[in-house]
Amino acid sequence: MKLSLPVLSCLLLVAPHGLAQDLAAPTPAASHDDAHSKVDHSKMDHSKMDHSQMDHSKMDHSQMDHSKMEPSQAGTDAPRTPLPVPTAEDVAAAFPALHTQHAHAGKPVSYVLVDRLEAWDRAAGSGQAWEVNGWFGGDIHRLRLRSEGERAAGRTHEADVELLYGRAFSPWWEVVAGVRQDFAPGAAQTRAAIGVQGLAPYKFEVSATAYLGGGSGAALRLEGEYTLLLSQRWILQPRVEVGLSADEDASRGEGGGLDKVSAGLRLRYEVTRRFAPYVGWEHERRFGTAADLARDDGERARDSRFVAGVRFWF
Repeated sequence: MKLSLPVLSCLLLVAPHGLAQDLAAPTPAASHDDAHSKVDHSKMDHSKMDHSQMDHSKMDHSQMDHSKMEPSQAGTDAPRTPLPVPTAEDVAAAFPALHTQHAHAGKPVSYVLVDRLEAWDRAAGSGQAWEVNGWFGGDIHRLRLRSEGERAAGRTHEADVELLYGRAFSPWWEVVAGVRQDFAPGAAQTRAAIGVQGLAPYKFEVSATAYLGGGSGAALRLEGEYTLLLSQRWILQPRVEVGLSADEDASRGEGGGLDKVSAGLRLRYEVTRRFAPYVGWEHERRFGTAADLARDDGERARDSRFVAGVRFWF
């Protein structure tokens, strides 16, 4: 039977109220969501639920109050054996009493380094050389002793001893002042000494000392060396020394200006930290009037030699 549009409209107006409710009834999915929202999850025992069978992708997690959920027993268990409270014996073992004193306030200490004690032998003749550095004191104030010299063909060509007071003005530098006693060349004489020494950037050990008085013009000695660790025991040490003078002094081989430059390279093996034999090479050259004075004295203005020696400290 076919119904016209006016007739169908009249039937809907007079249709029973139950039919309208059936037509407006929610879909099964909407009924499931409404029922799920009325579930009180805070009273559910989630520890007994088999979550492996649940489809969590269809749950509306935004409506869940996770703050009221009981955490998993597996992930938040407290340690079964709590850490014991430290006893007085434990604290004493971890922080023992120190029986040594800091150098600033403790008793003075001493150190002596024989940096070079070497010899050489070549056609022109054999020779020996030495360089000693020592100090006594603390981190700030020190009394220093320095000595350097050289012998060749049974004759002492150079020898001096310096007694200096040193005071640190930074963690790596100190100023030194004192006296220097020259024994050779020429007649013995005493000079005043003042300078600085320390550790320059990139760990270069440098010193610059000026010498005044004693009947001679002013002189300046510059020294620099670097310690290169090839291994824990093999150490390579390049070294440079420059001598300058203000006036000419023929008795001491000083010509005024740049007098002498010596450069060396030494390879040592530390048998212990205190004792190390070494081999090396040394080149020395005199300039200007100093070179002429050396020739007049029967010496070479330029000389190279291989050396062997020992380095030790105590």
